[in-house]
Amino acid sequence: MRLTFFGVLFLLAITLTAQEKYPQGVFQSPLDIPLVLAGTFGELRSNHFHSGMDIKTQQREGLPVYAIADGTVTRIHVSHWGYGKALYVAHPNGYTSVYAHLRKFGPEIEEYIKKMQYAKQSYEVEAFPDYGELKVSKGSVIAYSGNTGGSAGPHLHFEIRSSVTEKPTNPLLYGYDVRDATNPTLLGLYGYPLSDDAVVNESAKMIQLNFTKQPDGSFLADKVTATGTIGFGINSFDRLDMAANKNGVYAVKQTVNGRVHSAYDFESFSFGETRYINTLIDYNYFGKYRERIQKCFKEPYNHLSIYKTLYNDGKIDVEEGMSYTVEILISDVAGNQTKLVIPLEGKQEIPKINKDNEATENFIIASKPNNFDLGAAKVYFPASTFYDDFYINLKKGKDTVTIHDNSVAAHRNFTISFDPSQYPPSERKQMFIARLDDRLRPSYSTTYKRDGSFTTRTRDLGTYTLARDTVAPTITPKNFKEKQWLSNYSYLSLTISDDLSGIDSYRATLNGKWILMEYEPKTNTITYNFDDNIVNDTQCDLEVIVTDNVGNSTTFTSTFFRK
Repeated sequence: MRLTFFGVLFLLAITLTAQEKYPQGVFQSPLDIPLVLAGTFGELRSNHFHSGMDIKTQQREGLPVYAIADGTVTRIHVSHWGYGKALYVAHPNGYTSVYAHLRKFGPEIEEYIKKMQYAKQSYEVEAFPDYGELKVSKGSVIAYSGNTGGSAGPHLHFEIRSSVTEKPTNPLLYGYDVRDATNPTLLGLYGYPLSDDAVVNESAKMIQLNFTKQPDGSFLADKVTATGTIGFGINSFDRLDMAANKNGVYAVKQTVNGRVHSAYDFESFSFGETRYINTLIDYNYFGKYRERIQKCFKEPYNHLSIYKTLYNDGKIDVEEGMSYTVEILISDVAGNQTKLVIPLEGKQEIPKINKDNEATENFIIASKPNNFDLGAAKVYFPASTFYDDFYINLKKGKDTVTIHDNSVAAHRNFTISFDPSQYPPSERKQMFIARLDDRLRPSYSTTYKRDGSFTTRTRDLGTYTLARDTVAPTITPKNFKEKQWLSNYSYLSLTISDDLSGIDSYRATLNGKWILMEYEPKTNTITYNFDDNIVNDTQCDLEVIVTDNVGNSTTFTSTFFRK
């Protein structure tokens, strides 16, 4: 789209000001391939903002990952989920680079972490090497890209943080060359009546608004009529060159009659505030339709620091007979911009669409603790579990209870306690608290058993019950058979799975010695690398024990041979 001369100057000023804060041309790329992104900084994710950029690795694993500058390794984290295998490198200029979802580390780092894994007899470990113990130089290979942890496909998750505050900052502000000549895409516009007397287009509740694309590439909304205090929300994404991914936008600015009412961007944020994403988006809408609407106004319980400008918290007080021009500018880091103009007229109207009657028997006061007895279970909400007061829908049952639904976000964990006394002690050992999905399929919720009570802590509202798992996990060899010669094999692989409560732990030994089995939950695979050289005997007796979350256990034994 074409921008006015002053619009271009404004956009350039924002981009240049942000970049001036961060060193340019100091950090090299972590990969030696063109940077094509699958995810951008600040992107809206479930309960958090994306804290780095996801670099595509050409659908491959094992690409060399390079240190972006001289530094020292300060943290190594290996986990089944989350970042998977992750590496943290502190640099002398006050920044820390983070590399995640790795397949493996560079030789020196790999040796360091494997010693710890064998010492603790655990795949999942976390290490904090002494400063200077594991030095790296700019351009040295420190790891290899992978797909470990909570990764949906091979890529490198890359971050740059402040070494002092640990706040992540947008990596694209450091001068990395990522091609982007595409304006952000606007999918939807929404009007929100915020005060008790507010009405938008004859609606007393949130309403979708129409808009059309103009010849210059901007968008013009149909005239909006309203009175009272209102706000606007948008559904938008950004697309970079050479990738079809729907990425997050960088900045959103809302002006009313030329005055900035709200402006925020994703230059940086803190991990402590990231869960407040649920106050930036319309969480009720997200819970129902799985689409994220970003509010251009700030709720009183929104504690995000991303706002650069706020007037009246981005809300618009509309007076009858007055006319307003609202502009919403959506930008990416490269300076591409999408403009939406909303003509707004103050007009008193009787609503044809009224607010939903959400009253129930129980009301949550968010600032206070709340206890409820649901028969089969009791639920306790600590103070500030929720962002705002609301009527909560609770359903009692003999063995199943419903605690509202996923249209409300819980900021803190709450507690659900079941009384299992109606079941014989012989059955309780295999029972657990399960959350039921829309198809009534149970999933394990971490269950603590003490004092004759089953308890779980969760942030997920929904339906819960007591379930019983009587079936032990299964263990199946993937790449070998009993009594087979494996002299030319580089690794040993097995499939482990559990049909209900899920796998809690696994342990493997060769000729009685513990071996490191790397677990990949996405493929239900455990793998042992023969390079570990734990056993040099010709005959190798393998034993694998897998236990699920209620204590059911399976033992697999096999013998193979190697020279």
